[in-house]
Amino acid sequence: MTKEKWGQLRENLLKTVGKNNFKTWIEPLEFAEVQDGVALFNVPTNFMGNYVSQNFTDQILHELNANGQPVQRLSFQVLANAPTQPAANAVAEPKAPPAASGEASGDAIQTAPLEARFTFDSFVVGKPNELAHAAARRVAEGGPVTFNPLVLYGGVGLGKTHLMHAIAWELRARQPDLNVLYLSAEQFMYRFVQALRERKMMDFKHLFRSVDVLMVDDVQFIAGKDSTQEEFFHTFNALVDQNKQIIISADRAPGEIKELEDRVRSRLQCGLVVDLHPTDYELRLGILQSKVQQHRDTYPGLEIAPGVLEFLAQRISTNVRVLEGALTRLFAFASLVGREIDMELTQDCLADVLRASERKITVEEIQRRVSDYYNIRLSDMIGPKRVRSFARPRQVAMYLAKQLTSRSLPEIGRRFGGRDHTTVMHGVRRIEELKQTDGQMADDVEMLRRALEA
Repeated sequence: MTKEKWGQLRENLLKTVGKNNFKTWIEPLEFAEVQDGVALFNVPTNFMGNYVSQNFTDQILHELNANGQPVQRLSFQVLANAPTQPAANAVAEPKAPPAASGEASGDAIQTAPLEARFTFDSFVVGKPNELAHAAARRVAEGGPVTFNPLVLYGGVGLGKTHLMHAIAWELRARQPDLNVLYLSAEQFMYRFVQALRERKMMDFKHLFRSVDVLMVDDVQFIAGKDSTQEEFFHTFNALVDQNKQIIISADRAPGEIKELEDRVRSRLQCGLVVDLHPTDYELRLGILQSKVQQHRDTYPGLEIAPGVLEFLAQRISTNVRVLEGALTRLFAFASLVGREIDMELTQDCLADVLRASERKITVEEIQRRVSDYYNIRLSDMIGPKRVRSFARPRQVAMYLAKQLTSRSLPEIGRRFGGRDHTTVMHGVRRIEELKQTDGQMADDVEMLRRALEA
């Protein structure tokens, strides 16, 4: 295959992987040769080669084989003295200082690509996420560091990654010279392990501690990985000592991430920790209304019948990504068949999504709802304290978990601070007894049950 042919194939990859991914990961690839079923590419850094291998191999192999190149796998090599290729659509990369030996310090950190659609302008604000949005906005203004770190946590599809990308875009726009590094905790660990293997720990430390803003997504990934946690802790301390901003996301509050070292947990809790709550009906409806305007630009003339958006906001309640994907599918399907988006088309087109989105209540959701209802902290509910003001709500949450989820008593106990199943059994029985004799308790439980099942 010639380099000219590879240039033609890249046009197809642009359509497949999207403009941002193409600019950042595909465009820097330089085709070398095909030999014995292996396509060899030159890359600016080892990190880029590994990232492309892990994330885009299937797409590249498909294009090669579809165009008459019998290739089974890809291989990547870093040419000597190859210039480091910057990520075209990512935030500014940190400039690596010289290594201790005085030689070049090696690869610069490749920051993860940013989604162009994840900006503050496209983020729909509602009561469940207004505090997180306000905190993210404050950090993105790039003024004096007021809380460090900022920790955003919540379940899948609630907007954590959207806010992280929005912060990075805003910082880049306001201060183009600022060294902002955004990556996942998994990528942090990969770079750390690579530095250990290649005996370049001094380079690693210099690189990560020379940034102005460090953004780490899904920090729960490093839980249980002792060496990575230790290096993360020292990097954290070094940046805080320099008054550099740190922004973290996680799927749970730091205090609820098992196998996270106490010193790391303590560091994460010393700043502003903000929960992105599950979306409510009003927020989901607002998100759909915002997305409809975007789809109408793509599918002009398509009408959506009254009640459809309300139906979707009611039925698809656990994940905003699924909600947005359902709307995208609806518009595409209606365009292909030339029909209005009405309730009949919606139920036919989204039958699988609607089945999968049947209300599934989690123990964690019950814990949050009960702690809010009784005005206590979630950490006190699942913590060791046995005072009545915490113990009774804890028993109510255990009772509701037993009634509304399929979790076993031992599983429920583990989610309540590792308690024994007999403790859960006692709590369930106690609430059952109180419901018979205490009218207020019966009302509380019924109100909570209805709220959770709504």
